[in-house]
Amino acid sequence: MPELLLNQLHTGDRKALARCLTLVENSVEGYEQLLQNLHFTKNAAVVGITGPPGAGKSTLINALVHELLQQNKQVAILAIDPTSPFNYGALLGDRIRMSEHFTNPHVFIRSMASRGSLGGLAPKIYEAVDVLKAAGFDYVIVETVGVGQSEVEIAGLADTTVVVVVPEAGDEIQT
Repeated sequence: MPELLLNQLHTGDRKALARCLTLVENSVEGYEQLLQNLHFTKNAAVVGITGPPGAGKSTLINALVHELLQQNKQVAILAIDPTSPFNYGALLGDRIRMSEHFTNPHVFIRSMASRGSLGGLAPKIYEAVDVLKAAGFDYVIVETVGVGQSEVEIAGLADTTVVVVVPEAGDEIQT
């Protein structure tokens, strides 16, 4: 793995960050070496946002990002999307909902395809979060694909997990 790419990642270069995430997500030769050479200068908080489709996860993330930006924080968002049956990439639905933050230099948004992975996350999510932490973000927000009652993997990844539910979600025992 070129040392230049790692140096660019550690200095906040967003193109290098995108390239690193692509290498990791697609298990491109050398991605393990990239992961082994990551340097962490901040202790980024990982916030997981989960809940059923249409509950308001993206709306909550937009509001949360707005508040964090007012505090001059650097925020990365990983939006886990269903996998396209045509190109096996992410459908990008969540990215469209967060379009107000696209041009903000303090926000990085990346969609990742679930690629059939169960649990509401993507197969390389842990590694992708490590890359974002090494890139110097204050917060890494992970939005799950939209889950039901059995997809709880986000709780193992995130420092804080937020479950967004609709009013008809059932009683407190189901929650």
